[in-house]
Amino acid sequence: MSNSFHYLVMAEHSMFQKDLQARLKGSGLTIGQPKVLDYLKDHDGAEQKDIARGCHIEPGTLTTLLNRMEESGLVERRMLNGNRRSFFIFLTEKGKRQLKLVTQAFTEIEEKAFRGIPEADRERFMDMFSCIYENTMS
Repeated sequence: MSNSFHYLVMAEHSMFQKDLQARLKGSGLTIGQPKVLDYLKDHDGAEQKDIARGCHIEPGTLTTLLNRMEESGLVERRMLNGNRRSFFIFLTEKGKRQLKLVTQAFTEIEEKAFRGIPEADRERFMDMFSCIYENTMS
């Protein structure tokens, strides 16, 4: 096993996704949908372009993802203020119920990941990881 940063980030992402899918098995959610639901938790009614940017998803990929989510009743697209060029995405009641499952799964996975790590170390790690994230975004 390599301890390089890139390896650990990629490996952790893979393990996180596998754990998430196992916890959400039977929910009907597919890969990519939990991330969008989580984004909408704090940005309900967001424009598609903002969701794509916030979730780091290509706009075309997001359109396909939202089509499936709309078909399964998780979200609905609405035009606001007569703006026909932009759709705004809202959680439905079913989407809000699924969001609760996603939030619980994320919390459990994070608790597992930080098990045995003192709160001060966790906060320090999150501060550094946030800096790394900001550096890669610039």
